[in-house]
Amino acid sequence: MQRINAHLHSKNQPPYVLNLDPAVLSVPFEANIDIRDSINYKEVMKQYNLGPNGGILTSLNLFATKVDQILSLMEKRAKPSPETKTRPPRHFLIDTPGQIEVFVWSASGSILLESLASSFPTVIAYIIDTPRTSSTSTFMSNMLYACSILYKTKLPMILVFNKTDVQDAEFAKEWMTDFEKFQEALRKEEDKGVFGGEGSGGGSGYMSSLLNSMSLMLEEFYSHLSMVAVSSTTGDGVDSFFEAVESKRQEFNRDYKPELEKRRKQRQEEKVASKEQELAKVMQDLNVSAARRRPGLRDEADIDDDDEDANDPDQYPDEMDEDRADDDDLSSRYKAALKGSGVKGGDESFANYLASSQASR
Repeated sequence: MQRINAHLHSKNQPPYVLNLDPAVLSVPFEANIDIRDSINYKEVMKQYNLGPNGGILTSLNLFATKVDQILSLMEKRAKPSPETKTRPPRHFLIDTPGQIEVFVWSASGSILLESLASSFPTVIAYIIDTPRTSSTSTFMSNMLYACSILYKTKLPMILVFNKTDVQDAEFAKEWMTDFEKFQEALRKEEDKGVFGGEGSGGGSGYMSSLLNSMSLMLEEFYSHLSMVAVSSTTGDGVDSFFEAVESKRQEFNRDYKPELEKRRKQRQEEKVASKEQELAKVMQDLNVSAARRRPGLRDEADIDDDDEDANDPDQYPDEMDEDRADDDDLSSRYKAALKGSGVKGGDESFANYLASSQASR
């Protein structure tokens, strides 16, 4: 980050820099947005009784709640008002936590990446420590990491082999482009007993067989990646890195952006369909309630004395028939109750009872 930031400044193209690592003690560059300004990593660990990785994950989750504010700041910086007379940055550099699982496979990481990709062409740079990936097993481990990141984020990716001042990354390029070169290196390590045992054919052969199978599986994966070799110390290869970034930006606009628009449109259609289903359900409930609340059983307060249509059989023929049946049944039950109780009063008492029954309904 420090090297590419300094490189852009030397080209008189200062970037807009974001630091999303809450646990870093110091950074060798000035960040425009720093997660540490709003999230106290150690306090999060203390308050939530968490370990280091849990503290980083929770800090990112808290910070992700401000993603709308972050995007607003970035969009304003990308398109400043004419009055400010400031030149918008061409690059936005975002330094994420080094723990891949914590960022890539977390909800906060997905929210941040998807939000960024919805507003800006977004490219993933996966940094690989070249000296530590010189063996076939560690190389394949890094490739599997890269594969998982690519298919999880669904964004253009560049493999950046760093520290080429310590070890040249030519071997990695050969392994990615020439299957036989990787097989040759694998046989040499097997003969040296790297996978267990000593001498020719040492070990159970399981590890070499697994690496061989994975190299065959990832051959197609390599063809979709850009690979660059750089040195953060000397600056070698940084120009090639930005050339790869520009290529991936064009790829994003050509291949990824239509897919993002398609997914966004699909989510919008699903949201509209869900709202329509909820509205239909509400209307159905209202219709059921209205059907149960027939004109003959409405509250007296809802009926005008001069409303002739309310009791007009021509307006509600079916409902009036049902009302009469209900009234006849109610009358018979009332009369039976009067016989049993010995109460007299005939029509007047029945009318009062009927009115009270309708009001209670």
